[in-house]
Order: sequence, then C-alpha cells, then structure tokens
Amino acid sequence: MLRNHHRFFFGLLTVLAAHLGAQEMPQNPGMPAVAESAQDKAGAQSRPPSAQAPDPARPPQNALKPVEIRANLESDTRRLSTAAKIIVGREEIERYGDSSMGELLKRLPGIVSSGRPGRGGPPAMRGLGNGYTQIMIDGERAPRGFSLEDILPEQVERIEIMRAPTAETGARAIAGTINIITRGGYVKYLNNLQLGAGLESGKAAPGASWSRSDTVDGLAYSLTLSAMHMDRGNDESKTTSTESLAPPGPPTVVQSTQEVVRAQSKRDMLHANGRLQWGSDGLVLMPMLIMSHNQGQSSSTLSQSGGTLPYALSETASDNRFAMLRLGTSWSRRLDDGARLVLNNNLGRSTWNNSANTLQSGGSKGALPLAQESAQSDTTWNSSGKYSLLIAEAHSLVSGLELEMNQREQSASSLRDGQNPLADFDGDVSASSRRVALYAQDEWDINPHWAAHAGLRWEAINISGSAGQGQGTVSNQSAVLTPLLHAVWRPDLAAKDQIRVSLTRSYRSPDLGRLIARPTINPFFPDRGANSALHPDGAGNPNLQPELALGIDTAYEHYLPGGGLLSANVFVRQIDNLMRAQTALEAVAWADERRWVSRMQNVGSAITSGLELEAKFRLREIYPESPAVDLRANMSLLQSRLTSLSGPNNRLEQQPDGTLNLGADYRLTDLPLRLSGNINWTPGYATRLADDQEVWQGDKWVLDASALWIFSPRAQLRLSASNLLARDYQSGGTLLSTQSNGLPIRSTTQNTAPSTPNLQARLELKL
Repeated sequence: MLRNHHRFFFGLLTVLAAHLGAQEMPQNPGMPAVAESAQDKAGAQSRPPSAQAPDPARPPQNALKPVEIRANLESDTRRLSTAAKIIVGREEIERYGDSSMGELLKRLPGIVSSGRPGRGGPPAMRGLGNGYTQIMIDGERAPRGFSLEDILPEQVERIEIMRAPTAETGARAIAGTINIITRGGYVKYLNNLQLGAGLESGKAAPGASWSRSDTVDGLAYSLTLSAMHMDRGNDESKTTSTESLAPPGPPTVVQSTQEVVRAQSKRDMLHANGRLQWGSDGLVLMPMLIMSHNQGQSSSTLSQSGGTLPYALSETASDNRFAMLRLGTSWSRRLDDGARLVLNNNLGRSTWNNSANTLQSGGSKGALPLAQESAQSDTTWNSSGKYSLLIAEAHSLVSGLELEMNQREQSASSLRDGQNPLADFDGDVSASSRRVALYAQDEWDINPHWAAHAGLRWEAINISGSAGQGQGTVSNQSAVLTPLLHAVWRPDLAAKDQIRVSLTRSYRSPDLGRLIARPTINPFFPDRGANSALHPDGAGNPNLQPELALGIDTAYEHYLPGGGLLSANVFVRQIDNLMRAQTALEAVAWADERRWVSRMQNVGSAITSGLELEAKFRLREIYPESPAVDLRANMSLLQSRLTSLSGPNNRLEQQPDGTLNLGADYRLTDLPLRLSGNINWTPGYATRLADDQEVWQGDKWVLDASALWIFSPRAQLRLSASNLLARDYQSGGTLLSTQSNGLPIRSTTQNTAPSTPNLQARLELKL
C-alpha cells in the first residue's frame, strides 16, 4: 500500500509538471530556461520600488537570464572583496535538492560534515568542529542551541564563507565563518511553489515550500514558508572487548560486550521567515519562526561474556520539541555628510521540551525504569549600531557597538526505579550571559593593484548561573582584544590574478553548557556506586577560559574569462588555552563512591595548518569542442598537533587529514535537461585524546546525483539521489585503565552505523 502511494505521488508530480509545461513550452528545447539569476535578485534588492515595472503582478515573460551572468556575479563579488569570501548562490544550493544544510555544505570548499553518510551533520570548516566555526544567520550570530539542521535549504538565498574573521563579523571564528542569508528582500514580484517527496528505506519524506514577494504602496514584502516530514531509521551495533594486560603473559580477553540498537525517529518541521521593508532607506522587519517535533523509538539488546551484565534489553520512547521565534529590525539612514547609520535589534526566544522513558530489564538488577524530563528556554536580545563612511572613494570606514543578553531557564527531573540520584541538581536552573563588543575597521583601496583591510575588535563576555538547587552561583568572565589585517595584491588587472594575505587573532569562548551543566549519569552505571572510565558521567566546568588563536592565511586566486576560478589557500593557526574533555575520578554529590567524570578542561596549546585547493570552470574553456560540461573540484589537506600531548595522532578532535570533492554538470543540447554528480571523500583517521585514550573514525564516501528537467520557464522537475554508495559509518576507540584490583586493562570499542540511499523528487513552479 505504501509503495502505491509513493508511485501515485511521483506520478502526480510528473503529470502536473507536464501539464504546466505544455501550456508554455520554450520555442527552442535545446536552450533550457533557468531560474532567475543572482544578479537579478541583487539588483532587485538594491533598486527602490519606484524603479520596478509598473505592474509587478504581471512580470515579463522574457526576464530570464543565462547562467553565465550568475557565475560572473558570484566570482566578481568574491574577487572584489578585500577579506577572503566565497559566495554560494541559489543555483548551487538547489543543484542536488538536499533535504538538510549539512548535506549541502559538505560539498563546499574546506568544509567537513560529521555523522553517517547522507545525514548531514554540523559543518566544520577546515575539519575543526566543536564551535570553531562561527554560524551566522543574516549577518547575526546564530542563537544558542540553534542547529543548521533546523533550517531547510529552500529558505536560503545564498551562503557566504569567510575563511578569516573581520572586525565587523566577529572574531569568534578560529576556523572561519558561515553566513546563511535567508530568502527575502525582493522588491519585484515573486510567487514560487515547490512540492517534493523523499524516499529512504521505504519511508516517505514529503515536503513543500512557498515563497512570495511583492510591492504594495511602497512596502516591499517577502515571505517564505516550508514544511517537511522525515521518517528515518537509526540502527547501530556496538562491540566492546576488554583485555587484561597483566604481565608476564600476552593480553587476554576478560570481557566482551555486544549491543545491537534498533531505532526509528520521526521529525516534523515548520519554518517561516519574512521581510517587510518601507522604502530603500528606512525600517525593515524580519520575523522568523522554526518549529520541530521529534519522536523516537529504540530497542537495544546487550550480550556480555564475563563480568556483571547491567541489562539485557533496553527500550526507550522519546519526545522532543523545539521552537524558535525571532523578530529582527533594521533601521538605516543616510546622513548629510554621506555617512550611513544602521541600527539593528533582534529579540528571540527558543524553547526545548524533552522527555524520555526507558525500561532496562534482564540484567543483574532486574527491571529498572528510568523517566527523564527537561525543559529549557532561552531569551536572547541583541542590539548593534554601525556607522560607515566613504572617504574620497578610497577609505571605507566602519565602526560599531554590539550588546547582547541571554537568559536561560532550565528545569529537569530524572527518576530511576523511583529514586532520584540527581535530586540536588533537579528543579529550576537559571543562567545568564552578557556580551559587549566594540569594533572599528578601514577598508582601503590603495590603488588599482593594492587593497588593505585593517580592524580592531574588543569583546567581553560575562556568564553566571547555578547548576542546581543549593549548588551556589558560579561565574565566568573573559575579554579579548583582536587585531585583524587583510591585504590583496592584483599584479595584472587584465589577467584578474590576485594574492591575498590575512593576519588575524580570533578566539573560541566556552558556552553555557560547558560552563554550567547539570550532571548526567552514565546509563551503564545508574546507581550510586562506582562506574568505569569507559562509561563516565558528565558535568560542566565554570573555570574554563576562552581559546585564543593567532592565524595567517595566504591565497592565490586566478579568475578565468568565463567565470571560472583556480585558487590555492594556505593557513596556519596557533591555538592557546585549548579546551578538551578530560576524564578523572572525583568525589561527587550524586554517588556514595568516587566516580569517573568527564569535564572540559584547558589543556595547553595546539597548532593546525592546511592547504585548500579549489577549481571550477567550463570544460570548453580548455577544450572548445568538448561537451557543455561544468567541472568543480576542491581538496583540503589538513594537519594539527597538540603540544601538550605526546605520541602519534595527537591532533585536534574531529579533524581528518583532508577532504575531497569532485563534481560535474552536463547540459544536454537536444533536451531541456541538466545532469549533475558529485563524490565526496573524507579519509579515516585516529585521534589521541589523552596518553591513555585514542578514538578513530572510518573513511566516508558519499556519491550524489541529480537531474533537472525544465518543462517551461515556469515549471521544472528536479530528481536527486544522495548517498548512492550506502557505506557503513564506522568508529571506535581504545582506553587504558585499571581494574579494581589494580591490574591494567585495555578496552577496545567499535561502532557500526549502516546508511541507505535517499531519493528526492521536487516540482518547482513559478505561479
């Protein structure tokens, strides 16, 4: 029955697209029409309403622009920027019909996406995860707790990637900055509808997106609304082998454990964002709403040889809800002296409501129920003022002030077999953070061959709160002064070659969760007794200090006449006050014996460096008689080393040795069809976390393909397939510790998570 529904849905999409296409077929099917170019959109945003067509409700039929204009616009924007910036427009965003931002971003230069193939995951520039990459939404730092998986690609207008920080965008970007520009700001008429469905492991994932823009009596408004349902399997198997290393004999296995997890999750998402603008120089309102609901069911069986079996069967039902509402305002005014004043305000509130009920049975303790509930709300307000002035058409001076306040309220409770081991930490928890920043920068066009960008930013953050009832108040203060220098040299203006150099100081501040965190008890050892180093509890550390980094970036860029690009970038980062999770035996309030607890600690310094290569061009630029194929490739070679840790593989966490992307687009000459393909490779690697602990990650291959059939300028059908190789995602690690009798042991773990292909069909209509 489900398969019949899928066939009916896909058939309906095809018939509807064919019907619309028959009403308005292009005269020359060999020249497929394309979506409006980024140049059209940029021009529409910059032109006042009076400059638009007198009747926006009836747009001209010949307003389509060729793809070449779009490519040149993005290349020119990148080339003319003094600070290095990569621009990704709608064509690249739409190419593979991705269902998540993680899957989209993994193909971009220098970005690694963690997690199993086909599932996206948090993006990490230069392979640096855990907060090294700054995420911004419409030029504002993303609110706490926000994940890029909470926004759909259909809502994104373009993506800006900045490899080095500037005073205006902020210095909390050791690896770089990803700025997500949401759709909106159009002055001309727009009314687009997208209907789609995905299929993974026999489960459907329908979705829809609608965008509308128009101008009414001087008011330009834009609205984008998206909804999606996802149903996915999350099966996994885990094996652990514990060996005794007691001399004089060889290692002997004393315990072996295998856990098989069968898990299923359902997710419903609703996203909406809008923009209301009065005139080209006035007030702008930008509301945004994100809602998601996740329901999960999992069942795990545990088998073990040797030792005490904690449980044989564990069944969990979870329910998680997230909502974020944000209202942004922007007011700008052109002053008499030619300067420009911009005032921005953002007020947002995010809420999480999580519940999970687990029943463990069959072990040494018999049936053991666990009920957990938590609720959290973050209220964030930030305000900024920016003053900019152009002096003699050579100096672009910008200065600004930023203020931000965040208030977090959290409540939690956990009952295990009717008992509450974290009673002292349950109840209401309150924490707040305050941030103030001052900056000034000058972008100077010295002459046609030279341009420089210098900035200075001072930022201070104060965090205070408590981890639970009777735990007292803890606080953390930090302040950082960051000078930032960028320069670009264009030796030959006709050839459009240029060399970039950046010298920057950046930092990574610890967030509320790492500073003030309610303890978590490991489910393998839920009672008030001892646990093991392999299964530690978790807690926060209010004494963390921010990481400070000194960075150098050098790049060579060669721009091709047809809009292509060849570039090479070398970077180095020296990081001090490195933060890393460390496990130690502690006397804790939630147990009668000392427990192993994992907390973030400042452990010393590290250095990371790499080479980033990028190429994109039309094959005909090299071989004029070749087919109409566009080629894209990027490769990163990465390395890092912790100076405070000896031995091999003492790299920064989650950083592989590199990443590789190879992609191609082919436009058929006799059909209105475009084919695209991309292969992504991340090699496996091992990371030494401490002298007695190492983790490893298997290699990852992801093959994606898509086809775009253009029925008419108003209708097109996009078919895509991601993760066609469907390789298992493997990881593991080793840990050296001691038994209760003092003899050394070694525990080795291996996790295997299967993956499956994901198929997508999306009908894109211009109404």
